[in-house]
Amino acid sequence: MSNFAKVHVNEDARTELHDQLQLTGAEISINNLPAGAGVPFSHHHKQNEEIYAILSGKGQVVIDGETIALEQGDWVRISPAAKRQFSAASDSAMSFICIQTKENSLEQYTMTDGVVDE
Repeated sequence: MSNFAKVHVNEDARTELHDQLQLTGAEISINNLPAGAGVPFSHHHKQNEEIYAILSGKGQVVIDGETIALEQGDWVRISPAAKRQFSAASDSAMSFICIQTKENSLEQYTMTDGVVDE
């Protein structure tokens, strides 16, 4: 078994990477909303927090009834229980990455988990 996986992502409406990359600790999806389009439902999670990175364009997310404007370069973390729904602006498409991971599962990061190879 290889120690890495690589995949090329097209500009589909939504691409989930858990199977393609054999992810074991997170779910990552790439999402592309055309101008004026939105996710047709609100949702929340049982245990996974979500981290969103806006790659291009602009739009908004409604979190627990509060509307938050989004634009390229913005990052948003949303707790599992929060209800959320994304939409692109009427005059701009919006592309974003969503990373899901179990809330409170991070035990080590960066230098506490990394080991310098000699």
